[in-house]
Amino acid sequence: MSNPIINIKSLKREFTVGSEIVRALKGIDVSIQKNEYVAMMGPSGSGKSTLMNLLGCLDTPTAGDYSLNGIDVSSLKDDDLAEIRNKEIGFVFQTFNLLPRLTALENVALPLVYAGYSAEERNVKAAEVLGKVGLGDRMDHRPNQLSGGQRQRVAVARALVNNPSIILADEPTGNLDSKTSLDIMHLFKEIHQMGNTVIVVTHEEEVAAHSHRILRLRDGLVDSDLPNENIVKLAK
Repeated sequence: MSNPIINIKSLKREFTVGSEIVRALKGIDVSIQKNEYVAMMGPSGSGKSTLMNLLGCLDTPTAGDYSLNGIDVSSLKDDDLAEIRNKEIGFVFQTFNLLPRLTALENVALPLVYAGYSAEERNVKAAEVLGKVGLGDRMDHRPNQLSGGQRQRVAVARALVNNPSIILADEPTGNLDSKTSLDIMHLFKEIHQMGNTVIVVTHEEEVAAHSHRILRLRDGLVDSDLPNENIVKLAK
C-alpha cells in the first residue's frame, strides 16, 4: 500500500465551554489513500464536523498527529495552515459560498488569485474546469442567474481549479432537491474517476451510498470504517 494521502493518529480535540471540557474527538485513527472516495457520517454530536474542520486545516487538534500529503499539519501556525488549505484542499459547502457580484468564471478563478497566477492564466484554468463540470456556456452568469444545481457545480469547479490533494465536501446536496442532488453526486463520481480523492461529510444515507467507503463516527470515536459493498461489487 502506498503512503496514505491522509494519516491521522490518536487525534483529539477538546473545547472548554464555561467550566466544562467537551471532548469532541477522543483519539481517532484514520488513513485515506490517494483516489479514495470516502463518506463520513455520524449523528449530531458525533464529532464529524470537528473532524472535517481538522481535515480541512480550519482548526488544529488538541493532541495527536495529522499528516496531509506527507506534510505534518497538526502543529502548523495559522498562516501556514492557510497556505496548505489553498494548495491542498478544495472545499465544497452546502451553502455554495459564491460571491454574488462575481461571474461564475470569476468565482472559480478566485483561489488562483491567492496562488499567484496572472489574470490570463486564471481565466484559462477557470474556463477549463467550468467546461469539465458542464458549465462552459454559463461562465458569464452571476450566481443569481443560475439554478441551485448550477451554483453547486460552480462551487465544485472552484474546489477543483487548484488541483488540490483532496476534495472535501460538507453536506454538498443539503440545499438541493432530490433530482439535482443525484446530478451532483454523479458529478462527484466523475471527479473521483478523474483521479481525485473525495471526502463527503453527510447525514444522508443516499449520498453516502455513492462512496466507496463509509466512515461512521459516534461519541468522538470511529464507530465503523467499512467498504461500501454495493459500489465495490459494481466496480469489479
